[in-house]
Amino acid sequence: MVAKTLLRSRAGQRVLAGALKLNSKVRGTAGSRETTSTTGEHTMADIQAMYEIMAGRFNPSAASGLEAVFQYKLDDGAVFYAAVNDGSCSVESGEHDDPSVTLMMDSQTFEEVLTGETNGMQAFMSGRIKAEGDIMLATRLEALFPIS
Repeated sequence: MVAKTLLRSRAGQRVLAGALKLNSKVRGTAGSRETTSTTGEHTMADIQAMYEIMAGRFNPSAASGLEAVFQYKLDDGAVFYAAVNDGSCSVESGEHDDPSVTLMMDSQTFEEVLTGETNGMQAFMSGRIKAEGDIMLATRLEALFPIS
């Protein structure tokens, strides 16, 4: 409960993003922008922290009247979805039976979009993010999960 409340604040999100970067330094990737192990892969704890950042940023007013499922498939095997239902959201691990849109990317791109280092639309246009399903829904992600 405290963690979810903390993640809803900008300060809490910055602390968690800083912890992810510190984690990369501890693993010997200092100087890299990646939050990865020395083998170049995110750990499940890193990915879970990224899900929590995303859930903490949810903007209920941007989701009024919206019912959609955003499926994420990361290249390192991580799969999760954000189910939005008229002002509420749940971020869950695994595959949804009927996602509205599926977004595929590497975990580095996901982290960069999540931290605001990379614009999601630019990443899509450059081919770093691929989408299947109702692609127009993906344009709402910035409003649904704002960075600040």
